Formats: sequence, structure tokens, C-alpha cells
Amino acid sequence: MLRTVLTATALAALALAIFGPITNLLLWAFTETWYFPAKLPQSYGFSFWERVFRPQGNAMASLWNSLLIAALTVLVSLAVAVPAGLALGRGRLPWRMAFLFLFLLPQAFPSISVHMNIARIFYGLGLNGTFAGVVLVHAMQGMVFSVWIASAAFAAVDPALEEAAANLGARRWTVFRTVSLPLALPGLIASAIFVFLSSLDEFTGTFFVGVPDITTLPLLMYNAAMEGNYQIASITALILLVPSIAFMLVIERFLKADVLARIG
Repeated sequence: MLRTVLTATALAALALAIFGPITNLLLWAFTETWYFPAKLPQSYGFSFWERVFRPQGNAMASLWNSLLIAALTVLVSLAVAVPAGLALGRGRLPWRMAFLFLFLLPQAFPSISVHMNIARIFYGLGLNGTFAGVVLVHAMQGMVFSVWIASAAFAAVDPALEEAAANLGARRWTVFRTVSLPLALPGLIASAIFVFLSSLDEFTGTFFVGVPDITTLPLLMYNAAMEGNYQIASITALILLVPSIAFMLVIERFLKADVLARIG
């Protein structure tokens, strides 16, 4: 009996930790008035949704900015991750692990200090307040995932398959294009997922490099929360979930468990 009670209590606590914030988010998204000490909103409605989606609002512009920046960040990250992953995963580079840990080095420091100094450098280069600057600072974060996953994906490719293609007369580029790349593609897709989602949620780098000219959904949500407008912040958070879920559903068929197991 005691074991059942403890199990039920633990499951209830876990459910509260997971679904409690989401439930509160949904409540605020449809709340018109909610004043302390009321436990639930006094009235519900859609007026704040109208404010978010009205033509003169900047929620949709921020959404398109976030999607565009995330897509460009994926392209930049993969442009570096594919050759780097091939060299680190398939090559015999000296100090291979040192290079891999080098990509993790920025994560060892507080993100605020890293992005603050990046912003100072970008200011001297004229990149502050530009899409290029925001994409680059997002790509610096994304390469942590993309390079490590890409190197693991290429390392999982069976060398015998590449040797067989070479023995049949295929040149090095043909071997890469027809053998190595297709076999490593699930891993590259996995890295693209992480980079895309991390870019969508990136706030600190965008704040230091993009403000005030570039506004993304995380920045819009932060500004609304700081102004005490929890309805706008909650609606923005729900909008931010849509591309993430849609992106995951579209590529889910490429990322079965057995494929991901081979990457590791």
C-alpha cells in the first residue's frame, strides 16, 4: 500500500512539473483578466490574439525573422560541419580530440560574457544589427552540435564500403557523394534538427548582436514578459512551438531509433 502511494505521489509530482507550466501558459494565452488573489482567470477571450496577429503588430515579422535566421544558421553550420566532421570522423588527424573539445570551449564560459565580447568584435566589423551578424552568432552555438554529431555520423560509416567503391574506379568525390554522404545523412539531419531548434530558442546572442534592428520571437517574448504582459508572452511562446513541432514531424521519418543508434 505504501509503495503504491509513493509511486502515485511521484508520478503526480512528475506530471505537475511537466504539465503545470504548460497549463499555466495555456491559461494566460486565453486570459482577458486575471488579478490576484484569484486562483483562475476572471474572464477569457481572444483580444490578445488579435493584438498579436494584427497587421501592424510585429509578431509575424518576428516569426519570419526567427525562421529565416534558423534556416540560414543550419546552412552555415552544415557548411562547416560536413568537411570538419569528415576530417575528424574519417581522417587520421593528430590531436583529433583536441579539435573536438575546441568546439565545446565556448560552452565552458557563461553565455552572457561570450556573446557580450562577440558583440564588441562584431561592432568593429559592422555586423551588429544585421541578419548576417545574428546568423553568425547562432552558427557559433550550432556548430557545437553539428560538428560533434557530423563527426560521429561519418565515423559510423563502414570503411569497407568506401574501399569497395574506390576499387571499382570511383574517384574520391564520387565515393563521398554516393557512399559516405548518404550513409551519414541521418546524422546530418539530426544535427540540422538541433541547430534549427537551438537557433529558434536563442536569446542571448540575438539580444547582444541584433537589438534593436533584428527582433525574433524570443526577444518579443522577453520584452512582453518584462512589461508584465503575460498574455502576449504566452501567445508568443505558443507560436514559437509551432515551427519546432512541424519541423520535427516532417523529418521524424528520417530519424528512427535504429538509425540514431547507428550514429552513436
